[in-house]
Amino acid sequence: MKQFIFFLFLLMPVFPAWSQQPELAIAAKSFILTDFHSNQTLAESNPHERLDPASLTKLMTAYVVFSALKQERIKPDQIVPVSKKAWRTAGSRMFIEPNKQVTVDELIHGVIVQSGNDACVALAELIAGSEDLLAHMMNEEAKRLGMHNTHFTNSTGLTHPDHYSTAYDLALLAAAIIRDFPEYYPLYSLREYTYNGITQQNRNRLLWTDPNVDGMKTGWTEAAGYCLVTSAKRDHRRLISVVMGTASPNARSIESQRLLNYGFQFFDTAHPYKKDQPVANVQIWKGAQNKLKVGFDQDIYFSLPKGKVDGLKARMEYRQPLVAPINRGQEVGMVKFILDGQEIATYPLVALETVDTANFFGRAWDNLKMLFN
Repeated sequence: MKQFIFFLFLLMPVFPAWSQQPELAIAAKSFILTDFHSNQTLAESNPHERLDPASLTKLMTAYVVFSALKQERIKPDQIVPVSKKAWRTAGSRMFIEPNKQVTVDELIHGVIVQSGNDACVALAELIAGSEDLLAHMMNEEAKRLGMHNTHFTNSTGLTHPDHYSTAYDLALLAAAIIRDFPEYYPLYSLREYTYNGITQQNRNRLLWTDPNVDGMKTGWTEAAGYCLVTSAKRDHRRLISVVMGTASPNARSIESQRLLNYGFQFFDTAHPYKKDQPVANVQIWKGAQNKLKVGFDQDIYFSLPKGKVDGLKARMEYRQPLVAPINRGQEVGMVKFILDGQEIATYPLVALETVDTANFFGRAWDNLKMLFN
């Protein structure tokens, strides 16, 4: 069987080696900055160190609640009974009461905007029957999302020796919320919420100071220090930052802002190919048609240093002969993306259509042609 290599140059020319990015010192025990679309890390320090996540835990609490809503196991206008345990939960509260009606939607606002521990427990008891069982569900979701250095013992973030996460894992979780629940993500941009006659402001100060910031969650305990997960969108780009263990509320805002500014200033997000976009028509043998549209089964994104986007190129490689039948989504080759002479990523090339086998005469004719190729 012969192999033929077909080269497709996407973007020209290729620039010299990448320039050294400026050093970035962030006053936190751990931090990470990621590009939401490319999933690439732009800056980090101790990103896999297990630390107390404090109320950043509530990102996973909300993720499980959003899943229950999507699966229609609960409804936004559903009335939730408030147990004495939920009512008496320590820490930040939205001030729910056992004898006062509260809905799922109100509790979600209480979790996200007011960081209410009482709201977390009430939702945990509704969805799982107990907070311990919800923590089990949270851990299962963490495993599924690839949060390998995370373990939850509660829904609130109250300190416990077996309750921990990492900056890397929390960035994964933040991205999952934005990706999986776009209908609920706007809740993270709300600056305040009123329940039971009490108005509380969102503790994420960047919602006031940076128009690009539209989420996500603050956290604090004595063990954790001041923490913040932030997401910001500028034009077509979205960045996610996580800082853990800063010294003050002001410090977590300042350090998060510095991370976001660094990402927007020194990097670009390239989007060379869209999902299901045909990138070539390749020869196919013994098929009902002789050309096959090929492309990608996902959007292709890259985070590149400023000024490097035009130097990105792609090399497409596929095996010949490609013989029908070919099913849509079937891998037929690969594309290697190259920048400054270095291969930076490889993605599978897939069929964008199904091609059935030709009739007897078509197959016979292609058999003859293949003898001479």
